[in-house]
Amino acid sequence: HVQLVESGGGSVQAGGSLRPSCVVSGVTYDRLCVAWFRQATGNEREGVAWFSTNTHRTMYADSVKDRFTISQDNANNTLYLEMSSLKPEDTAMYYCATGPSGSYSRKVGSTWISNPCDFSRFDDWGQGTQVTVS
Repeated sequence: HVQLVESGGGSVQAGGSLRPSCVVSGVTYDRLCVAWFRQATGNEREGVAWFSTNTHRTMYADSVKDRFTISQDNANNTLYLEMSSLKPEDTAMYYCATGPSGSYSRKVGSTWISNPCDFSRFDDWGQGTQVTVS
């Protein structure tokens, strides 16, 4: 079965950086969607970024664009989230997740966009790593 183990969270001051990681096992990594989600206390879980391991396409939530970068070490089945210019509103439990690669259509304005991954299509989750920004 799929196992995801996160590490690398922590506490930083606003403007600082962190790089949590997630080791993925029990699944074929070369055709997969991998993602980071976060959930702040009292809020719903939200998608932060996803990465398609076969197309190498990525997508980011507007709130983290130009500050966060999702990346992977394919040889070690490890997913990273490079977080910079951190803000107090980034404080949350961060989870990595995996899901099937496919062709998912979503309407953006008047246009249908097809992506290999979609935040609504992730099935397996890690235990989370806490990120606190003060």
